[in-house]
Amino acid sequence: MPSKRGVRLAALAVSVATFASACGLGSTDTGTDTSAEGEVKGQITFQTLQLKPTFTEYIDGVIADFEKKHPETDVKWVDIPFEGAQEKITADASAGSLADVVNLNPQFAQALEDKGVFVDMDKAAADVKDAYVPGAWDAFTVAGKPGSFGIPWYLTSEVTMYNKDLFKKAGLDANKPPATFDELLDQGAVLSEKGKGDFYGIHPALENRFITDLAKQGVPIVDEDGETWTFNTPEAVAYLEKLVKAYKGGTYPKDSLTQDHSKETEAYQGGRIGLFPSGPNFLAIIKENAPEIAEATGVGPQITGDQGVTNMSVMGNLIPKTSKNQATALAFTKFLSNAENQLAFSKIVTVLPSTKASLKDTYFTGEGDGSVEAQARRISAEQIAKAENLVPVQYDQRVTAAVIGQVELALKGDLSAKEALDKAVEAANKISAK
Repeated sequence: MPSKRGVRLAALAVSVATFASACGLGSTDTGTDTSAEGEVKGQITFQTLQLKPTFTEYIDGVIADFEKKHPETDVKWVDIPFEGAQEKITADASAGSLADVVNLNPQFAQALEDKGVFVDMDKAAADVKDAYVPGAWDAFTVAGKPGSFGIPWYLTSEVTMYNKDLFKKAGLDANKPPATFDELLDQGAVLSEKGKGDFYGIHPALENRFITDLAKQGVPIVDEDGETWTFNTPEAVAYLEKLVKAYKGGTYPKDSLTQDHSKETEAYQGGRIGLFPSGPNFLAIIKENAPEIAEATGVGPQITGDQGVTNMSVMGNLIPKTSKNQATALAFTKFLSNAENQLAFSKIVTVLPSTKASLKDTYFTGEGDGSVEAQARRISAEQIAKAENLVPVQYDQRVTAAVIGQVELALKGDLSAKEALDKAVEAANKISAK
């Protein structure tokens, strides 16, 4: 059922987003990337993260089509669970035994690419680079290093889901959801005031949102070399002060400060918050778990700053330099992520393609069946053209924990906004220097 596919990929997106800590590879035999121009034949291994069994039929179909087009090839698909995946991939990289094509997100891949593990796609796949959304292609670059080390596959772009029934109860216009951070906080405050403890405006979900929200407002998160954290600017302080005011004023549920995105999802499904900025893939979860809330849900554009910058999450495929069959690995990666195959995948599950041609299809540009899912699909696709992967690849689990810990202290009143951000930057720089 489509809803189950949506649930599975929603879980996939959340899990991959957390799968981003540094690997500490030490000395690695990175091999070379000079053989990507050879003949397309022989066996390769394609490794994904927990796509079976939900997407087995689709992936098997793409592999069969590729092998039909290239009769002398054999693609072996290996799917590994999230549990233990980081340890396995790190060990394989250290041993020079990574699969020929590896499915990863930029945050996790960067720790490996920093050691020179992957083929530079700016060179190896220059012929297809222009086919992809620029922000998606650029997501696989590393600050201070030339080139890009992955071919984008599928994307997600956040929309703003909101409970129309709660909007009406609060006296807000149910046809005008917020589009900016100020509007989000203003409408969130009205919802909480009118809710009188029965419902609130917003859940903070800080670990998923804080750094991204700063980047959307033009705050420089790291320097140009990607070596020093720089997000303790006056603009960032002013924004955190707004969050402090919102928390003290009751815009957020008091017990939500340290809760993550899963608790935010539960709160929205339970009718306890009126605004839920998240990926449109979560509409399937809401529809399955809380049909009455789904019926009341409207969608609006991604919350952003004055410059209209939007964020995207990216998954891609990378080819290790240690692959002994880079030519076939590259041909398969291009085939898997071409416009036709990405469009087909997007029609199976709520993700966006990274190819420009796919996004021009009426499936994304039209009104579809008029459902909230179709509206979310159109809105998120429109945003992709100017979207970027705003979260620095260095923003791993360790840095996230250090930063959000200080932000929480500011919201509780234990530190000023400036003190919290200064301490957060100091802690992040110490972690990155190790």
